[in-house]
Amino acid sequence: MRTTLTLEPDVAARIEKLRETRRQPFKDLVNEALRRGLDDMTAKTAKRRPAFRTGTHKAQLLVSDAKEALALLEEDYDRKKIGA
Repeated sequence: MRTTLTLEPDVAARIEKLRETRRQPFKDLVNEALRRGLDDMTAKTAKRRPAFRTGTHKAQLLVSDAKEALALLEEDYDRKKIGA
């Protein structure tokens, strides 16, 4: 298939550098890069991450607001600091 492709300057520079290093035609390098990229893109969608789950914790106290929670944490911290 013959088509016109507009490359960003950074991509064109990378392909040109690779072309000089490998001494391969531009067309071959673009096709290889597209194949690898497409393989990578399709592989990522096939490998879905498992859903993130959080554990549960039985609360011993029912805290009604943030100020009360902070006060309890401060109290607990002070007890640990003193060693009680």
